[in-house]
Amino acid sequence: MKIRVGQGYDVHQLQEGLPFWLGGIRIEHTHGALGHSDADVLIHVICDALLGAANLRDIGYHFSDKDPQYQGIDSKILLKRVMDLIRTEGYEISNVDATICLQTPKINPHVPAMKKVLAEVMAIREEDISIKATTTEHLGFVGRKEGVAAYAVALIYRIEDATPLSGMTNSNIR
Repeated sequence: MKIRVGQGYDVHQLQEGLPFWLGGIRIEHTHGALGHSDADVLIHVICDALLGAANLRDIGYHFSDKDPQYQGIDSKILLKRVMDLIRTEGYEISNVDATICLQTPKINPHVPAMKKVLAEVMAIREEDISIKATTTEHLGFVGRKEGVAAYAVALIYRIEDATPLSGMTNSNIR
């Protein structure tokens, strides 16, 4: 079995009057994230973690913020396309672990709904997705409520046959 891990990090500025999308759901709040797409920072870091694990570069490479077709796009569509990319390479998800850094609003009440939506989009079990939230104790841009940040790691796997890659055998290893 081939096991790979990837990590993602993303930041979006918060701006008054914008819709706030996080983990595929809309959260009522006075401020929303600014971005070329719907600026769902959680989905973006999950995409980057999955793409990195599969050695498929990053979200900006596949879905450029210079391309008008992605203006305002629902990030769930991007996540679905990322899933298609990694599955084309023969990978499946073992688990995803994410942390959202946000001063307000409180995220914990929304975690079950986010996990449900993300599991449906990725076609995996909800228990294979961990979402945590933290503040930054009023420090930095997150603490000043100027932005939202998120981190994610993803573990993916592919069942491989027993054929050595590139002609490598144990006798080649010294």
